[in-house]
Amino acid sequence: MHDDDEHDIFDISEADDVEDIEGIEKFTLHSVGIDIGSSTTHTIFSRLILRREGAGLSAKFVVTNRDVLYRSPIMLTPYITGTEIDTDKVKAFIDDSYAEAGFTPDDIDTGAAVITGEALKKENAQPILEYFAEESGRFICASAGPMHEALLAAFGSGAVNMSKHHDNSVLDVDIGGGTTKFSLISGGEVRQMVAVEVGARLIAYDEDMTITRIEQPAHTIMKDLGHTIAVGGKLTEAMRQEFADKETDILFDVMSGGDLLPLTQSLLLTNGLENHSIHNIDHLLYSGGVSEYVYDREAATFGDIGPQLGEAIRQRTLATFNPGVLVSSAEGIRATVIGAGEYTLQASGSTSFIATSDVLPVRGIQVARAFIDKEQSTDEMRKSLSLALSKYDLQKLTSTMAMALSVSGQPDYWYIRHLGEAIQSVVDTSESADAPLFLVIDVDVAKSLGGILKEELKLERQVICIDGIEVGDLDYIDIGKPMGVSEVIPVTVKSLIFALRSSSG
Repeated sequence: MHDDDEHDIFDISEADDVEDIEGIEKFTLHSVGIDIGSSTTHTIFSRLILRREGAGLSAKFVVTNRDVLYRSPIMLTPYITGTEIDTDKVKAFIDDSYAEAGFTPDDIDTGAAVITGEALKKENAQPILEYFAEESGRFICASAGPMHEALLAAFGSGAVNMSKHHDNSVLDVDIGGGTTKFSLISGGEVRQMVAVEVGARLIAYDEDMTITRIEQPAHTIMKDLGHTIAVGGKLTEAMRQEFADKETDILFDVMSGGDLLPLTQSLLLTNGLENHSIHNIDHLLYSGGVSEYVYDREAATFGDIGPQLGEAIRQRTLATFNPGVLVSSAEGIRATVIGAGEYTLQASGSTSFIATSDVLPVRGIQVARAFIDKEQSTDEMRKSLSLALSKYDLQKLTSTMAMALSVSGQPDYWYIRHLGEAIQSVVDTSESADAPLFLVIDVDVAKSLGGILKEELKLERQVICIDGIEVGDLDYIDIGKPMGVSEVIPVTVKSLIFALRSSSG
């Protein structure tokens, strides 16, 4: 929303304010996406035009036009030491991007800042995100671990959209500087995600081929090849090629499914692909920095293994898959968010459960979506909830994330009771009783579920359970205070915006 209107959603108390919301049919957002990765950092500024679909408070505002106004140059992420990002250089780069794009932070309505890969492990990663949240406009900020990063890449590359459009199986392989993420998508839903410590910048070197930085996985791979490397030593052409070929072996080992080689297993950050065969892939997309070399869109070198790795992957891909399986991605190195700007202004049903409204309003709560079916046992429901959390590298549901439940089957007492027990098992009990538990449900059972959690299961955490709200993966929600006599809860759903996929090639 524009600056003058954004706070109104959460301060509504009179009926005429509701009419004001319903009267907004179109608005324009200026959005920015900032991506700080282990290898590269870049920004993108966009203008998004949103129009209302349908009528009423639950009508969606969808992006009907998106214009990229400015793409920054791609900067190698600067480091002071092996464990510390050069914050001043990153800040200066972002400031320069604003100036070159012709914007100030006050001009930006919304945006997203994401720090990923090896950069996330650095000791000052979180303060950098907090700085941009405070200084660079109204941001959704995320520290994306491997699963969250895989989810972002699956959407950003266009793989999810392709799978939804063709109703088939698509594999997105996002190859960055420190990790590679695999997202297996079927029918437009991300079904499995895998991360492995394979990337272009596990070894960095200067113009004289002198090694300047080594990440731990590089030692593991080089040891398997029979080499020992150290900062200050020389990296020969033959060693570079051997390293790229071995990394390619590891990636295709993961891609193939089944039993994995010991080296591959030692580098996995997650479980491998389950019940999967490489021959079941209808389309394959590559994203991330190395994809620029896979698709032969980049020829420059940046002091890492990127060119050799990209060429090795391209040759292996062409030899492995039939023509037409490999398609181009919407974005390669920029397969990340354009920003945050697709809005749904919704109102909860009359059956919401609000243990206390003192914690409201809240803004920027990330959503983990789980699918629940009546035929599931309590343990199966628990697994569904855990799978949703694992997409964001979480094992427990914290007060900074909402669990969104897509519930199928006619709800009755025992169905809701079993669901409550499953939810209780994944709630982070280390937080205080005052820390709220946010639940969003697409059917009208919030009051029953909230009552079971608090009164029967004696959950100590405060429960905010709202229903009649539709959200998806990578959405964020703002929840306002109850308004009017009916105490309807206004909810703004903010969706991350990605580039549209280009034609295949």
